[in-house]
Amino acid sequence: MYYLRRRKPISTELLNRLIDTIADDIVPLTAKGVSIGNKVFGSAILRKDDLSLVIAGTNNETENPLWHGEVHTLKLFYEMENRPDTQDCIFLATHEPCSLCLSAITWTGFDNFYYFFKYEDTSKSFNIPHDLKILQEVFGIKNGEYQRENDFWVSHSLIEMIKNLPESERQVFEPKVENLLEVYGELSKTYQASKETTDIPLS
Repeated sequence: MYYLRRRKPISTELLNRLIDTIADDIVPLTAKGVSIGNKVFGSAILRKDDLSLVIAGTNNETENPLWHGEVHTLKLFYEMENRPDTQDCIFLATHEPCSLCLSAITWTGFDNFYYFFKYEDTSKSFNIPHDLKILQEVFGIKNGEYQRENDFWVSHSLIEMIKNLPESERQVFEPKVENLLEVYGELSKTYQASKETTDIPLS
């Protein structure tokens, strides 16, 4: 089983699978969502035992401002028949979850989540500062420094995990990372160009 309440050495198999899931399963959904004015955030749920995809989703705030990428994926997950227990699953997010999504992941019983882009990336590279601002203004949490390991779950930054790999293994992931950075850069340009035309409260 692939874990996961406590931090353990990450396997390259798991890293590969999570990054490939973003590229192959989340990005196509997000591209469609961004084309109609939604943000660039998406997520997926995988089984711990065999790393198979349970479901992938993306932001759908043009329908409902609560349908963040993670929350909308959870909505779809709970509409499934014969869905697995959340304790048997891995939660994957393209971007570090906001306070709403952190709570949703917690309330639904996941003991883990992984993310690719950090809050700082979301704010600076994607020009979406709301995650950090809400954490500071509502909860008094500066610089997004919530407890990343707690009684409910452990969070994992894919980028930090890759940085901590031996150089020979790290080099294998660099092209995949660069590809995702480029893909999401283009998605962000599309979103930024159209966001003024939507009625999303925090665009």
